[in-house]
Amino acid sequence: MDAMHLSDRLATVAAYVPDGARLADIGSDHAYLPANLILNKRIKFAVAGEVAQGPLENAEQEINKHHLNDQLIPRLADGLAAIQPEDRIDTVVIAGMGGRLIQQILEAGSNATYKRLILQPNIDVDAVRTWLQANQYQITDERVLLDDGHYYEVVVAEPGTVEYNAMQLAFGPVNMVKNDSIWRQKWEREQGRMEKIMQQLEAANQTQAEAYRNYQEQVAQIKEVLAHAGA
Repeated sequence: MDAMHLSDRLATVAAYVPDGARLADIGSDHAYLPANLILNKRIKFAVAGEVAQGPLENAEQEINKHHLNDQLIPRLADGLAAIQPEDRIDTVVIAGMGGRLIQQILEAGSNATYKRLILQPNIDVDAVRTWLQANQYQITDERVLLDDGHYYEVVVAEPGTVEYNAMQLAFGPVNMVKNDSIWRQKWEREQGRMEKIMQQLEAANQTQAEAYRNYQEQVAQIKEVLAHAGA
């Protein structure tokens, strides 16, 4: 992968960046995403934020390779501290890290509001949705994709007040309406994984254990959500 050839995961994230956006990519991974958007003339300016020197140098190499120094600015900073007022950033991407870390990054920079957040947590996506709801962002789109054997979720949010219930926070309010086949596949596999564990607990006469009851509740919830998705 390089700036000219994004993975399916990053290409999906890139598709949600509005044309002409002023972008901050936090935890930029060689700056592939913003470099790709600039090279394809989708955007004209971006900041690539990195918290460690090694990743920053990787981003600088990619920027120099494509002669993007005037349009793509690498910055060593913690999270959204990479953004400066004169950047006039309106769109933020945080992709490829845990949902709780994304939540922490957003919370640390919650004094600013952006036109669009494009978030791709590897795990704990419910923590991201919970933060968005609590901080006056509404989820405008979601997508689950399968890339190199892994399921990834992309959550797009814009300013707005909304209340989500527990199932929407866990499964995604837009996902539940779209009822996409990859989203269903992800949860059907998760249901199957839990049912296998339940069978093992049953074989060990552990049906009264708290773990068994927890799996039982989660499987019932998955079945209910999938049965009513798209309705």
